[in-house]
Amino acid sequence: MIGPLAVAALGLLLERPMHPYEMVQLLLARSEDRLIKVRPGSLYHAVDRLHADGLVRPVGTERAGNRPERTTYAITSEGVDALGEWVRHALSTAEPEFPRFPLALGEAHNLSRDEVVTRLRRRLVALHGQDAELAAGEQVVSGKSLGERFWLDLPYTRALLAAEIDHLTRLVQRIESGDLLWPDPPAPDSFGAT
Repeated sequence: MIGPLAVAALGLLLERPMHPYEMVQLLLARSEDRLIKVRPGSLYHAVDRLHADGLVRPVGTERAGNRPERTTYAITSEGVDALGEWVRHALSTAEPEFPRFPLALGEAHNLSRDEVVTRLRRRLVALHGQDAELAAGEQVVSGKSLGERFWLDLPYTRALLAAEIDHLTRLVQRIESGDLLWPDPPAPDSFGAT
């Protein structure tokens, strides 16, 4: 199964042949780095793997000045099939993705009430900032002739952010009001003492 960065590369190559450096620049220009980690070395490795698996093929090389030669790749019919299969599977199945934050919530009882509230408030500020950035991006793309089908992830991501903001706001209120009891965690020196 191919990974998210390889999926993004295949999606770009459906548009037109390009070299990995151009893919990185385009992913960053489109703010795709909010969905996947975009690192040049990782993308080059992903494209090499796609090539080894027969999902892309080199279609040319170019050199600009003293820069290294750049290989341009195109998607193969097998690559189109693999991309389609990945998208179909991801759209239709609900597999655990194991993000860090739910684990942090599950272990938050190991911190003091005040520290948890402070850190959750800090997270809420960051989430509001992310939502503002996404709202601005949504305005930009909706004002262009780019069809909504190309940016379905924006309203979805904003809906998830809104749900998280709402949940965490209520959680902070419950902790602060005492509705959710929060005893102080045991002192570290109380463990292992004999």
